[in-house]
Amino acid sequence: MLQSVSLTIWDIVIIVSYLCILVIIGLYSKRLASRNLESYLLGGKSIPWYMLGLSNASGMFDISGTVWLVAITVIYGLKSIYIPWLWPVFNQIFLMVYLSVWLRRSGCKTGAEWIEFRFGKDKGAIASHWIIVIFAVLVGLSMLAYGFIGLGKFIEIFIPLKSAFPFLGFVPDAYVPHVWGVIFTMFAVFYALLGGMLSIVWADVAQYLIMALAGIAVAAIAMHHVDAPTLSALVPNDWYSPAFGWELNLDWSGKFAEFNDKISTDGYQLFSLFFGMVFLKGILASVAGPAPTYDMQKILSTRSPKEAALMSGSVSVILMPIRYLMITGFAVLGLVLFEQISPQIRNASGAIDFELVLPAVINHPWIPTGLVGLILAGLLAAFMSTFAGTLNAVQAYIVNDIYIKYFKPNITSRQAARANYIVGLVVVLVSICFGMLAEDVNSVLQWVTGALYGSYIAANILKWHWWRFNGSGFAYGMAAGMLPALILPLLPAFANVLPLYYFPIIFACSLIGCICGTYATKQTDEEVLKNFYRKTRPWGYWKPVYEQVKAETPAFSKNTAMLRDMANVGVGIIWQTALVAAPMFLVLKKTWPCILCVLLIGLTSWILKWNWYDKLEN
Repeated sequence: MLQSVSLTIWDIVIIVSYLCILVIIGLYSKRLASRNLESYLLGGKSIPWYMLGLSNASGMFDISGTVWLVAITVIYGLKSIYIPWLWPVFNQIFLMVYLSVWLRRSGCKTGAEWIEFRFGKDKGAIASHWIIVIFAVLVGLSMLAYGFIGLGKFIEIFIPLKSAFPFLGFVPDAYVPHVWGVIFTMFAVFYALLGGMLSIVWADVAQYLIMALAGIAVAAIAMHHVDAPTLSALVPNDWYSPAFGWELNLDWSGKFAEFNDKISTDGYQLFSLFFGMVFLKGILASVAGPAPTYDMQKILSTRSPKEAALMSGSVSVILMPIRYLMITGFAVLGLVLFEQISPQIRNASGAIDFELVLPAVINHPWIPTGLVGLILAGLLAAFMSTFAGTLNAVQAYIVNDIYIKYFKPNITSRQAARANYIVGLVVVLVSICFGMLAEDVNSVLQWVTGALYGSYIAANILKWHWWRFNGSGFAYGMAAGMLPALILPLLPAFANVLPLYYFPIIFACSLIGCICGTYATKQTDEEVLKNFYRKTRPWGYWKPVYEQVKAETPAFSKNTAMLRDMANVGVGIIWQTALVAAPMFLVLKKTWPCILCVLLIGLTSWILKWNWYDKLEN
């Protein structure tokens, strides 16, 4: 088991300084954010795209994701670059190429408000509106609850609560992480509640700078202490290669033989099947557009549709190189130091817990005084960024799409600010209560969020691309997807099956629900459809609506960029993957593969400049 790390005075000064910066940002942003609801939730749509992109990237640089990425990089090497496609990471490419532009043209404040823009105000549209609100709130609460518990467990490794605060000696050991989680959550709540989106963005800028310094430092330490021949002697030959066949063919031996058990447990041996399913689901999820979380709020906060596209495009450039310098650095150090840290990364049963590799490496003397504090501040920043962005998104849906829409349509700026403060505090308290009961509610929340995500894709693809699709189809489609997502995990035949592999069943059920719900009810009001099509200008099957808009506005031209957009998406995925692989090869001291990735980044950047950026409309 991991032993606590003794922080030096310099480590503590760095962490305290970072927390003071957050307080100052919150106090400074309060006046600007209190002007009106749009200023609070969207920063007045006045924030430059590059700052929103940096903020969005910072929000995606979370603790739990970083710990997991280090773990899979240790085991799978370069092949680990495909596993995050489960999320999928390349949804940012679809957003960059065209979806952010389509979304931002609406001028809406939230995803639920966008549903009304698309479907109108009939019964089906109201049902769809509520489904999106519930989805956003449940996902947000889940992220907040388990995020703060994960942070607490991580902090306890470095700062034992009862040593730092002896008067809290009465706290049971099982609840020590919860106390740390609450303490650091309060800092995120302070600046997020006071300053809204403005405060979050400025804090994210400071947080990203800290994380960038930490990432570069970890990579430099790994490159200094580990030479290529030493590492090559430890890992299988295919560990360095992103290529793969039908099977994974990563055979660990000797002191690393236990790694094979983890590969077997993960279910990735048939890697071509896994890759195919990940790619299929990733494409469908990306075409569906962003989920109603902080990512969508950042898009709606941009100053124009063009800046929305640039913001989404900047996320990959800002996030991938720095994050993977840190991840690969930790993974390399974890492998080289494996014998030394092995006792620290085993659980009570003696099995390896790969998610302890990162804190175990931080605990090693190779990480010098001061850098531990910087890394810890960086990972704290990662939590704060994700927490604050998620809190802002949940506030937006509750205040804008429930309170104002149904109870206080003529709200004043002061009343809106007060509502945001109250709702924010209630949301945080509820999420903390969920976290306190994590063992009891974990399965329920995972069920709910898993079901909602499983039912999200089909309905949200059709809302963009099919004119006849209506609010009832959206609501029925999501409900039809929820049923198998809830039931299948309970069936013995699916007990040991990755959810990824029964995704096609969930998708098919949801698609059938969408089609049946759509044709069982009347179409969306023509004026709503024409307004949506005229402003959004999507491609897809919109011929009847296009003909009506064209008859009223002869100068109107339809969007014929589908093939160009799909070509740019393909190039963009290659570009993003090279942005991941290049820093990995750099830390691994694989010169020629690194140079090849850099050349590939240059070539794909030139293609995107010519075929995407130059064609963006103002």
